[in-house]
Amino acid sequence: MTLPTTFNDLITEATSLKLYQKLIIQLNKDLLLANIDLEFDEETLPISLKLVLQETVFHLIQNKFSDYLNLLYQVDVSELKIRQLDGDDIEKLSEDVTFLILQREWQKVWYRSKS
Repeated sequence: MTLPTTFNDLITEATSLKLYQKLIIQLNKDLLLANIDLEFDEETLPISLKLVLQETVFHLIQNKFSDYLNLLYQVDVSELKIRQLDGDDIEKLSEDVTFLILQREWQKVWYRSKS
């Protein structure tokens, strides 16, 4: 599996394989397990998904850092990938982390669809 390198590529691939709703379901499951008070409707538009998740990640980084770390752990985002990000600009960091979260969730959904 080659992971999508942009948000648009990820959404295009998920939509073309008819797995976008499963991506949202997986994200909701991990948000619940991480005790993050956020749930997306399965009909959420991709741009809304990205922006609301990014806003939540931004809030967690600034105000609830342990919850942020718990979310990364629950989703199983690579610690190496997180460390490679530039933490100087929190807004850019939250955007990059949001993509890594969605990318990892996509990986889970894709693998499950193939088995």
